[in-house]
Amino acid sequence: MHSFILWFHVVSFISWFAVLFYLPRLYVYHAENIENKGFVEVVKIQEMKLLKYIGVPSMWTTILTGSYLSYEIGLAGNGWLHVKISLVVLLVIYFFSMEKYRKEFLEDRCTKSGKFFRMYNEIPTILMLFIVAMVVVKPFT
Repeated sequence: MHSFILWFHVVSFISWFAVLFYLPRLYVYHAENIENKGFVEVVKIQEMKLLKYIGVPSMWTTILTGSYLSYEIGLAGNGWLHVKISLVVLLVIYFFSMEKYRKEFLEDRCTKSGKFFRMYNEIPTILMLFIVAMVVVKPFT
């Protein structure tokens, strides 16, 4: 059972990160082509589908399977796991901020630039590097 849940956790994690990497890129295109109404309408649909149909389910399956695996490992004496969970909490906050920006774009009131979203797109990469390091290196054991 453990191997199956671990497999599902990794697959969910990869799917969630695909959204975390691609959605800000759509926001870049959206912000930089705001005057092209036809393009913007298509991008709004892509943003919604990516977030709602892939992002939300993959985030929740990552959290649920990760919670089970954390319970199985135990929190006591696993400082690396505490750090990893803290980083995942930051990632969840980032994910919900993406929904905030999507709603602003949907209502045509997002004033952030393409440059902002290019920079914002680096946050999940940085968090992923630390999260994976916590799992592989386990520095606080």
